[in-house]
Amino acid sequence: MTAADREAAARRQRAQEIALWRWTLVEPAMDPALTARQRGAVVRDLASREHAGPDGKTKAGVSRRTLDRWVVARRDGGFEALVPSPRQCPPRTGAEVTDLAAGLKMENPARTAAQVRRILIARLGPAQVPTDRALQRWFAARELTTRPDGRPPEAFGRFQADAVNEIWTADLMNGPVIRGRACHLSVIIDDRSRYLPAARFVRRPDAIRFAGVLHGAIATCGVPRILYTDNGSAYVDKSLQRTCAVLGIKLTHSEPGRPMGRGKVERVIETIQQQFMVEITGDEDQPARRKVESLEELNRLLEAWVRTVYHGRVHSETGETPRARWDAAGPQLIPDPGRLRYAFAWSEIRLVRKTATVELEGNVCSVDPFLAGRKVGLVFDPSDMSEVDVYWQGRKAGTGVPQVIGRHSHPKAPPDEDDPPALKLTGTDYPQLIAGAGAGAMTGRLRLSALGGSGEDKDSDGNGQEEEER
Repeated sequence: MTAADREAAARRQRAQEIALWRWTLVEPAMDPALTARQRGAVVRDLASREHAGPDGKTKAGVSRRTLDRWVVARRDGGFEALVPSPRQCPPRTGAEVTDLAAGLKMENPARTAAQVRRILIARLGPAQVPTDRALQRWFAARELTTRPDGRPPEAFGRFQADAVNEIWTADLMNGPVIRGRACHLSVIIDDRSRYLPAARFVRRPDAIRFAGVLHGAIATCGVPRILYTDNGSAYVDKSLQRTCAVLGIKLTHSEPGRPMGRGKVERVIETIQQQFMVEITGDEDQPARRKVESLEELNRLLEAWVRTVYHGRVHSETGETPRARWDAAGPQLIPDPGRLRYAFAWSEIRLVRKTATVELEGNVCSVDPFLAGRKVGLVFDPSDMSEVDVYWQGRKAGTGVPQVIGRHSHPKAPPDEDDPPALKLTGTDYPQLIAGAGAGAMTGRLRLSALGGSGEDKDSDGNGQEEEER
């Protein structure tokens, strides 16, 4: 709906409210039992008083002549006769100018109202050209800002997958700040049942965290045929592409600027925001909300809400609960742990040195000597790079023996570091320690009286000279 459409709708709504106000105002004079004299007295009484206006806030007085006209209009034409006629304002700009402005916009939709006005001034002169704002209103009324080529917008029907686990849709949203650190909610929804195979808060919106969320979803709910996502960095990473290829999942990304197919996951995220997130906080200044102290506590509360509230409530679109619709499809095939481990491992291609060693992110591993000079595939867990499987021509060629371990995790898979413990002060005053130590040394070594030539600095036992020599 354009701005002109919204403005016209608001005017129609206002006209309906005015008609209803007029209908109610003349109601006492519409009694058929009244004689003409009695009706005249009622109308005079109404005209002598002020009445609450159509908006219910302002006072309005109505003349008897106007009331008589409304009584006749209601009697002859009913409610529609009381609707005020739209105001007819004769245009101050000729049709030639408006048609030329519309033509300039249609032939080049990139032209702004200001640019169209410049062209009109150059062609017609400044006297006949309206303002930029008037041109903007004309373009909006003719839908030249939303449909510059004249074609109607593309219409989309409702879509639903034919079976459970046919399409999973994934998305991310910003979560609350927990103990000064941000978190993000990763959600996966099944298109058929609206069941949530995964809904979990993570510290970072990166590929390794989404891989953990997807791993848990597949380990409990099976393998989807299609995984539908946007073009975020977590979804275009090559590690996710490898995972989907190994498990036989078709990874599909929405076209940039056209998120129409992800409406279901957007709606469930909105539900989580309005019904769960509104009750959660990590801030001390919101006592009406539940304060969470850690990411684990937040995920525990979310899991309980999803299990008891979301999965157990009838969905307005399907007419069933997500749990019942999911269970009706029967048990899903779960991949064995070994296949899952291989699918979610990362892979890199490296050239084996002549020393039968291969380097990966600063780590050096020795491999079988016959692989020297050949390119091999290294399959590893990004969170634990101490163990590397070696593949050559699609077959496993053993395990790399670590020689140098420079890092235990991949740079793109940093661990979730816990908050550091509160700092405990030692109470040490270093300048005071230095001052105290210097004063002690001065007291034990320096004899100021000796500087004046006096012999009073000798010790009581007479061995002052020996002490100085020592």
